[in-house]
Amino acid sequence: AEKCGACGPGFASPLDAMKGNIFSALKGPREEIVYVPCIYRNTGRKKPDFLATVDVNPKSPHYCQVIHRLPMPNLGDELHHSGWNACSSCFGDATKKRNRLILPSFISSRIYVVDVGTDLRAPRLFKVVNSEDVFWKCNLGYPHTSHCLGSGEIMISTLGDPAGSGKGGFILLDGETFEIKGNWEKGDKIPPMGYDFWYQPRHNVLISTEWGVPKCLGYGFDPNDLKKGLYGRRLNVWDWTTHTYVQAIDVGEDAAPLEIRFLHNPDAAEGYVGCTISSAIHRFYKTEEGNWAAEKVIQVPSKKVEGWLLPDMPGFITDILISLDDRFLYFSNWLHGALRQYDISNTRKPKLVGQVFVGGSITKGGPVTVRRDEELQSQPDPFFIKGKRVRGRPQMIQLSLDGKRLYVTTSLYSAWDRQFYPDLIK
Repeated sequence: AEKCGACGPGFASPLDAMKGNIFSALKGPREEIVYVPCIYRNTGRKKPDFLATVDVNPKSPHYCQVIHRLPMPNLGDELHHSGWNACSSCFGDATKKRNRLILPSFISSRIYVVDVGTDLRAPRLFKVVNSEDVFWKCNLGYPHTSHCLGSGEIMISTLGDPAGSGKGGFILLDGETFEIKGNWEKGDKIPPMGYDFWYQPRHNVLISTEWGVPKCLGYGFDPNDLKKGLYGRRLNVWDWTTHTYVQAIDVGEDAAPLEIRFLHNPDAAEGYVGCTISSAIHRFYKTEEGNWAAEKVIQVPSKKVEGWLLPDMPGFITDILISLDDRFLYFSNWLHGALRQYDISNTRKPKLVGQVFVGGSITKGGPVTVRRDEELQSQPDPFFIKGKRVRGRPQMIQLSLDGKRLYVTTSLYSAWDRQFYPDLIK
């Protein structure tokens, strides 16, 4: 901030963020703590979800330990994603600070605002946006992804309406008071479902995704719900300036496209989306005509199994991310248990260059026997850290700015955790 004068939070560009942790002349600080939402819902314990502060400084005596817990004031929220009140989109505004963490509650529809600026090692609750305000002011519910905007506002995507039917809308919060300003979207056309989103102002576009109908997926995964239109199949394209819904891109029945990421290069008109049930990665891109399209570039093969819910087990891609230099794509196969790394130097032909198993449903000694596998010669070994078996599978992932450390959590959603990984709940 001293060098550039009137600078706000974050970095001027993704490459500046990455280089600030690689080159000594621009050396930035390595991360020392991380914040992790922790969920008690569906565990049988009547405790509120909490935000954990974890020490990740290898020089600290508390390295790899939870050093603080901030419990929420209510039960059954199901914290899920998190976001900042301000970020690099506000880089040019010196009045902005990244000092509040936004925690939407997937089930209760409350939105918690946490003060991480006063004491970053011991966050405190700053404000609660009640679900009634979300329902009445926006006619939305089941909030998911929170992004800060260059305007200083905060935008949160939703999965449905207050009754649990599918509806892909967006809540807009004031970036100072955190009061609900209303809906971001305008016009009569609204997607039938929602989930994640990413925006690229240089191409006047926002693209959102679809998981499924909240009141159906909320109780677990029922294979009988497939082929009924209860799971998403579209990428939904919005005009960034007018806030109107302009195009749908079909990626296949019951594909359930979840996490979506543009390349970090702000001029790039392409990115990737992970389709969970179909276990495919699609590249989306801007066409010469000016609209948007998608093509499948990765397909994770299902495994023929015995002792599981179905005879074919999909990889079940959940979270994805792209390194800041746009060189690598990472994603989680939540059922198979694999974390994968792809070289995306050629964005149309990603190349698998790394894979590690962090638990999963096909580990040796478990209830599942793999009868046919197109990729592995044998079932992977169980995963242990310091002699303790990890009873989870890779799900949410976050890469350090310098691209050298990948942080991984294990919970997808408590109702699905309980169904597929009861040991994780325990």
